[in-house]
Amino acid sequence: MNFLVIDGSQGEGGGQVLRTALTLSILTQTPIEVINIRAKRNKPGLLRQHLTSVKAAQSISEAKTEGVELGATRIRFSPKKVKPGDYHFSIGTSGSTVLVAQTIFPVLALAQEPSTITFEGGTHNGMSPSLCFFKESYLPALQQMGVNTHVDITSLGFYPAGGGHWRLTIHPTDKLIPIDVLTAGSEFEKEPQRCSFKALMSNLPDFIGQKEVAMGRKVLGWETALGEVEQHHTIGPGNSFQAKIKGNGITSLFEQTGEVGVSSERVAKRCAGRVKKFLKASAAVEEHLADQLLIPMALAGGGEFTTTEPSLHTKTNIDVIQNFLDINIQVYPEADGLWRIKVSTKSHCELKAST
Repeated sequence: MNFLVIDGSQGEGGGQVLRTALTLSILTQTPIEVINIRAKRNKPGLLRQHLTSVKAAQSISEAKTEGVELGATRIRFSPKKVKPGDYHFSIGTSGSTVLVAQTIFPVLALAQEPSTITFEGGTHNGMSPSLCFFKESYLPALQQMGVNTHVDITSLGFYPAGGGHWRLTIHPTDKLIPIDVLTAGSEFEKEPQRCSFKALMSNLPDFIGQKEVAMGRKVLGWETALGEVEQHHTIGPGNSFQAKIKGNGITSLFEQTGEVGVSSERVAKRCAGRVKKFLKASAAVEEHLADQLLIPMALAGGGEFTTTEPSLHTKTNIDVIQNFLDINIQVYPEADGLWRIKVSTKSHCELKAST
């Protein structure tokens, strides 16, 4: 059997290389060998959340695997047919359940039957997109592309305790619809009802969240924007401060996780700083959603958006995608701080993962 070799040390050298490779391996029915997994991280190799991602990908595709174990820096993955259905994946730590979901979501979004997946583990750890981002920003964007979903949240899981529990239902589509997202978020910011703040709290007093909301209003000048403190009962303390701009079908969500020794005012200022950078650039898509839209747009065969300067994470994701799909992904600056990413097909890309 011939394996497509993917070097996990390329670009940012983290787990995204592995996750993107797994997703597209299944959709293109390409056996892969991933080497140097997470080579540029302090602890290279598969951690629990990455191991769970591999096992989730294996479960939904009946893949044959080699070398899949904690700490592994090289694996082989040979997918078969996609199996939509009911699944349950538990990380066992505060590792990101969202990253596991994002590994298998594009596959099940193009399956022939609905799927329901239950996840247990971390939902808000400050080092990866949160469940709030997944539910309020990523999934609505995918709905614009033809995929209907529903999320039921039983409990959140903050770092380091974890303990999150949630369920995702996916109603697939035959083909993703290309979308263009070009209207600047700053246009929607002019309408106060589209802007809001939220402080998620667990086992911490309300006044911390109230200070975050007050500072967010002060820094951004959103004096009339809705602001709320939302208390959750989890197995460990946690805090996530969020600023949101709701556009037409696309929501920009900015988050900052609270940390021991960091004041609530500082947490809010860090979050607001990212919002200001986004607004100053007149971008339509914030950087985390920009990264996550690449695979769906590539599978749709087209689409474009404007964003802030692409991160190394985004550039690496583009390189991995182009190992599997015959597409053009153009990245170029438009103005000070504003970049455009355009996806187009070189030729017809056939997805072979049938059920």
